Amino acid sequence: MVVLVGLDTTGTGKGRPAGQRSDLSSIKKWWRTLGGDGFAVLPPPTRSRYTQSDGHTDAAELFATRSLSTDTSFAYWHWQSHSAFDRSGGLKGELYVHWGGDHATVAAGLGDGPDGYRIIDGGPQGAFRLDKVTATNADGLPDPEDTAGVRQYLGRLGTPRGRAARAVEHAPLTAAEESWLHDRLRAPVELSGAAGCVTALEARQALTPEETSRLLPAWREEYAGQLTEWPAWADLLDALLRHDHEEVWDTVACLGPRASDVLGAAPSPRALDVLRGWSFTGQPNAIHAWLDVHRAVHGTDPVRSAAVLAAELTAHNAPDASLNSLFAALSAAVTRDWRAARPTADRHAAQAFAALTAVRLATDDALPRPLRVAAARRAVDQVAHVRERAAQHPGVSEAEVLAAADRYEAARDDLLAGTGPDLTGYEGGLGDLYHRYRTPTPADVQWLRDRVADPSTGVQGIAFCLELLLTHGEAGEAELEALLPRWKKELTKQYRTTYTEWRHPLVTLTCLAQDLGHPAAEAMLAWWAKPKPLWKTPVRLLTHLGAPDEAKAAELWDFVVSGAHDTGHLMTWVLLRARLDGTDPLLVAERLLGQHGVREYVLHRVLIGVADPAQPLWHYAIDPRSHSWLRRAQEVADDPRLTEAARAIGLKTAREHYVFRYPDQVRPVLTDGQLAAAHAWAEARADRTAAD
Repeated sequence: MVVLVGLDTTGTGKGRPAGQRSDLSSIKKWWRTLGGDGFAVLPPPTRSRYTQSDGHTDAAELFATRSLSTDTSFAYWHWQSHSAFDRSGGLKGELYVHWGGDHATVAAGLGDGPDGYRIIDGGPQGAFRLDKVTATNADGLPDPEDTAGVRQYLGRLGTPRGRAARAVEHAPLTAAEESWLHDRLRAPVELSGAAGCVTALEARQALTPEETSRLLPAWREEYAGQLTEWPAWADLLDALLRHDHEEVWDTVACLGPRASDVLGAAPSPRALDVLRGWSFTGQPNAIHAWLDVHRAVHGTDPVRSAAVLAAELTAHNAPDASLNSLFAALSAAVTRDWRAARPTADRHAAQAFAALTAVRLATDDALPRPLRVAAARRAVDQVAHVRERAAQHPGVSEAEVLAAADRYEAARDDLLAGTGPDLTGYEGGLGDLYHRYRTPTPADVQWLRDRVADPSTGVQGIAFCLELLLTHGEAGEAELEALLPRWKKELTKQYRTTYTEWRHPLVTLTCLAQDLGHPAAEAMLAWWAKPKPLWKTPVRLLTHLGAPDEAKAAELWDFVVSGAHDTGHLMTWVLLRARLDGTDPLLVAERLLGQHGVREYVLHRVLIGVADPAQPLWHYAIDPRSHSWLRRAQEVADDPRLTEAARAIGLKTAREHYVFRYPDQVRPVLTDGQLAAAHAWAEARADRTAAD
């Protein structure tokens, strides 16, 4: 058994006397005293409040229950934040307290926190953080047995004081600090408590060969088969490489592609060979590191290295997404070089240069076509920004920038023909470009159909593509037949669609089968009717949108007014009712305003979400960063067919969009022209009063 010298690792500090309150109990007691003067707090969370969106939903229900004004400011924490407490209620990390409404009102309502704790204000765009009050000695060092004090101290040491072109810069350690850290790593070593000390030392390349030799066997023994579960594994691997430890490459082999980033920062011919092998499997991190190490070993510029690597990936039939990853690595490398030559350049200047880089590389004949296609795809949302800032790019004339934009636009259609986004990446990235498919071109439709027919397309890709095809009336028997061999084995698995614009693919496929009157619909509906798996229970009724009838409408309506958790049910009913009545879903939703049993905040979301019935927005809540939600909110606000109450909802939703509050968070980032147009739209309606 290994023991960390001088540190209590139980998570309970020096121990809590019998009868003493836990941190959780103390915080709950204080929490119950809060509220009043336009400020409310939600009860501590259960697992049903898992995200910030859930917190805002709970707040709306609280306001309705207590007859509070909908503009009441509020605070809460959710279940993910709740992981700050250990099983005994001890606070093992900062408790993130989220909020809504007016930031100043929330800050005043929370105050300084309960006795023995403190509130840290994250600002108007951040969360509040609650933590213990701890003490340090004259050297600023905590008592090694004060778990919270040690955690806070190591957190401070881990906070960078700045960033260079690619490296993170940490403040140097004082002699007392370095001695304190080394003392914590004397043999024998307990790994869980040692992780923060290892990270703090190696951030300054201060781990000694002796320390790495002691830590390595303990790490491999205690975390056998799950080496990356130890928080400081990458720091120790970095030290092993730096000291050329005899067992480092065996350790790299055990870690696999997860070690890519560390190898990328320690270039060598052997690292290059290892990364090359990992890259052929399509590992994005390995591809990024491979480019960096190839440049370092061969002394080439990023474009030449990328061209060599692209040829190797193609020759080894690497996955299509590999070339997208390689282009992302190339763009990052070019931008990093640019920043290294301009250390005073800020983040916005670097982003502008990255946009220009994508535009330029799309027509760079030194790159193979697949990389130019990847560049062209990235530049779609960038070229307008490049033109707007044509006179502001350092080291490049305005004429050169405009010429690069002209070349890109001349080549764009040819490069992008028959292409689409990476369907395997972060689903939020797909949501960011969903608005591009509001009016799909014939080429878009063909690409979507090809992806559905492709056996290699995963569940997320099928969900995205099939939803777009069906809602635009382009899905047919060919798509159904392509997916029939896969539905029982692949599409019956759980796939969370809480924060996407599309439904579970089996919901969409079942609707399609019913609309077509296909024999497979009966088998699918029978599967949905079974009690297990449990994940399908909340979404089963969404299949009623296929081949709608009055019985389905009645069952859906009963669910809507039951008060049960809504995950698209009201929207489904509105779309279903519109199909039965042959009317616009927007008018169906409008008729529900003020109706008993329909939750107001859900109806508002549906009203905006169905503004374009050819592409409804299935997101669980209104997304304030989205182009689609803004555009539809504006359309509702300006629709002359609607009552003033309905239009006021659209106006209020639009005014609360991030375009007016945090424009940098809108995705894709707005051009100056788009931002000006949004403000002009709002100013033209300044005399209209938004609904509560």
